Amino acid sequence: MLFTPYRLGALTLPNRIVMPPMTRSRAGDGNVATALMAQYYAQRASAGLIVSEGTQISPQGQGYAWTPGIHDEAQVAGWRSVTDAVHAAGGRIFAQLWHVGRVSHVALQPGGAAPVSSSALLADGVKVFVDPQGRGPQGGVGEMVQHSLPRALALEEIPGIVRDYAAAARHAIDAGFDGIELHGANGYLINQFIDSQANARTDAYGGALQNRLRFLREVVEAVVAAIGADRVGVRLAPLTTLQGAVDDTPQATYLAAAHLLDGLGVAYLHIAEADWDDAPVMPVAFKEALRMVYRGTLIYAGKYTVERAEEALSKGWADLIGFGRPFIANPDLPLRLQQGLPLNAPDKATFFGGAAEGFTDYPVAKAAVVA
Repeated sequence: MLFTPYRLGALTLPNRIVMPPMTRSRAGDGNVATALMAQYYAQRASAGLIVSEGTQISPQGQGYAWTPGIHDEAQVAGWRSVTDAVHAAGGRIFAQLWHVGRVSHVALQPGGAAPVSSSALLADGVKVFVDPQGRGPQGGVGEMVQHSLPRALALEEIPGIVRDYAAAARHAIDAGFDGIELHGANGYLINQFIDSQANARTDAYGGALQNRLRFLREVVEAVVAAIGADRVGVRLAPLTTLQGAVDDTPQATYLAAAHLLDGLGVAYLHIAEADWDDAPVMPVAFKEALRMVYRGTLIYAGKYTVERAEEALSKGWADLIGFGRPFIANPDLPLRLQQGLPLNAPDKATFFGGAAEGFTDYPVAKAAVVA
């Protein structure tokens, strides 16, 4: 297998650190990954695994300005420069594939069409990033606006989107990625099918839990057939309510999803824990149950400290730990955590859009303190 379960090995914390997907909105014309993006990811190649920023599988799948795609030849070539740079630096990188579903705007959709979703439901207050003046990413000037009202996908459209996922997975391998991660979390399309309050369908994709898991199953089956199960991970967010996706019985729903994915043999599950203030705490019993029903590698992410990470690893809930925002400002994060070195503070004003500032210009630890 390309992705051996990490709990079977004796790895130190630096080897178990994942750089999780983080949208940075710096793709070039045609939503093509750039040389600057290659530099950014290569700087962070000391992570045990990098998962790329969300990468749309089709023009319809885009939900934010300046995010990269992986559905045409130019985009594949752009990502090839990124994966080459990461591999040259000794790293490993998976592509996160997403279709945002309803979390989009007519300004971003082909022909100004309505976004699509499991159901024609508006998530009030959920905003997306658009470029109304067409300035491009270099200036970093955009606008957050309420997402557009989606339309429900017709039954006959769903197989086409499943095929888009499979094609994107093949493109990712062609671009040199070591594997792919399906974004099934944070209120995007797969999540819009899973969560009961985001799915009002009455057909084979709605209502009963197994119906709401059908889209996830079909997508996973398609990408596994395309590139192999050992190259496929899935991100889920059992207790988060981001982007208006809420489930009435999240523990039952996501234990069933984990059991399904175990049966399909995917390489890992990436669990996004709620990380905002006063967020629901993921119960220990839930984590232990996930470990029981899913036998592959488990990654957890969500405001982890070194202490919390070591607890999760030592108690067997997790095999790998994702550190998100700290990786933005600390390209050498594994070294800093290993040696207890101070961390650079990220500049939130440069998170989305722009050029090198706040992207590739954060300093690494001084050589004098590097062991």
